[in-house]
Amino acid sequence: MKRTAQAVWSGALRDGKGSISMQSGVLKDSPYSFKARFEDESGKSATNPEELIAAAHASCFAMQLSHFLAEAGHPAKTLTVNAEVTVGPVPSGGQAISKSALTLRGDVPGMDEATFLEQANKAKASCPVSKALAAIEITLDAKLES
Repeated sequence: MKRTAQAVWSGALRDGKGSISMQSGVLKDSPYSFKARFEDESGKSATNPEELIAAAHASCFAMQLSHFLAEAGHPAKTLTVNAEVTVGPVPSGGQAISKSALTLRGDVPGMDEATFLEQANKAKASCPVSKALAAIEITLDAKLES
């Protein structure tokens, strides 16, 4: 199975602008820019590649964990996953993505904390996006809230 996205960019890096569209139509001509990526701490001006990676990682991890929990006989009532992707300057010049920090809160009836953490760590290691991000640090802060 293949999925596609398209990015269009006009102008130079700092003053140019772009748009992103996805095959699903969820994003269609959504703006992105240098400011949105490196200067706007609020994250409100437009999307950026790191935000899209964070969304992909959070959703992939949640799906993988839901599978493992159901296999263990404890389907999740709710899994809430936040992913925070860090990008910044590197000594050799330019920018690099260095980390994806996953924060998980789960409502999983009948499951104990130790088993929940075991399944969460297994999902962190095996979700396809985690595998694609193997070159960076991936952390997990998981708590069972049921």
